[in-house]
Amino acid sequence: MSDINETADETISDDSATESPKHYLGLEEGIFILMVVLSLTGISVTNFSVHDGYGYWLFMVFVFGLVSIVVSWLQSRTNDNDFSIIIKQQGLHWFHTLVIVAAASLLNKSGQLSEIAATLVVLLILALATMLDGFRIGWQFSLLGFFLASCALIIAYVQPFMWYCIGLAILVIAATLLWARWMPTLQPPHDD
Repeated sequence: MSDINETADETISDDSATESPKHYLGLEEGIFILMVVLSLTGISVTNFSVHDGYGYWLFMVFVFGLVSIVVSWLQSRTNDNDFSIIIKQQGLHWFHTLVIVAAASLLNKSGQLSEIAATLVVLLILALATMLDGFRIGWQFSLLGFFLASCALIIAYVQPFMWYCIGLAILVIAATLLWARWMPTLQPPHDD
């Protein structure tokens, strides 16, 4: 009887171990969608007020950095990565991003960049930082960076730009959800 209980306990613990990454994957998808929505909010704010949009994107650098650290922490819980190393890497990555954003802010204050140009530069810096962070965190962050860069180009070249950015966001979210659903079926089964 105790052998059966031990086997049942092992089965339960094995099931919970396989469900944990799946749970985090769904959470990461939710975080990705939230970040796309926050990005669309920033684009909408920029549409109504370039000055407020600039401030919003400055704030989003902190938000994206914090979210990246949280996602890295979740990932470190499901594998053998040392979170202290991850926090150092993430901290340096986002600190350097803030340094460059501060430099863009100083260029704006000196009159070298107009407010819309400074807003787009900050958006592009955030896009690059997010893309590069995707190499550590996962492809969804890289895709988010490409989305931000594409939106910066849309803002620069298309008027009115909001509907195009919304359409792109819907496309990116749909592609992400479909890819996440199909990806497990595309992987070959493991030989245990």
